[in-house]
Amino acid sequence: MFSSKSKQAAAAATATPASGAPASQAKRTTRSSAPSIISADLVVNGTLTSTGDIQIDGRVEGDVHSAGLVIGDKAFIHGEVLAEDVTVRGRVQGSIRARKVFLAATCHVEGNILHEAFAVETGAFFEGNCRHSDNPLAEEARNLTGFERKIPSGAPGPVAQSMVTAAPAQPRPAATFAPLKTGA
Repeated sequence: MFSSKSKQAAAAATATPASGAPASQAKRTTRSSAPSIISADLVVNGTLTSTGDIQIDGRVEGDVHSAGLVIGDKAFIHGEVLAEDVTVRGRVQGSIRARKVFLAATCHVEGNILHEAFAVETGAFFEGNCRHSDNPLAEEARNLTGFERKIPSGAPGPVAQSMVTAAPAQPRPAATFAPLKTGA
């Protein structure tokens, strides 16, 4: 009596979707190839571009564009980083644009970060600005890595430099505080 219902429940739990793949595999997306590796003794001058993953343990003097990027502890990149997923353990001098950015405790980043998701481990060094973007990899996001504000059409232009200068600061009067009353 109980065994027939439990068999039916087990059969329903293991049923596959219409695509023929188990439900857990239908949601997963993986990159099929192994990452390209720039070893610690390699120096690259120029742009690296890959549709797959790259692991950098050496030095890159130029931009790096890839799907996934891991920057090793001893690695150094001097240029723009553009990727879906970036893990920084080493040093980067330049802007980073990625959907997901993770700064490990051993990293040293000098530059702006445009991201969709951003995580920083305790001990990470980051000097620059970070800004959220719904699509940091879009071409129009390239102009935002300096984080300039877009001025809508019809709006007045930038303020002239002579108008920006401020008058000398006036001394503030001393603040006075009344003691708090406690009890009833």
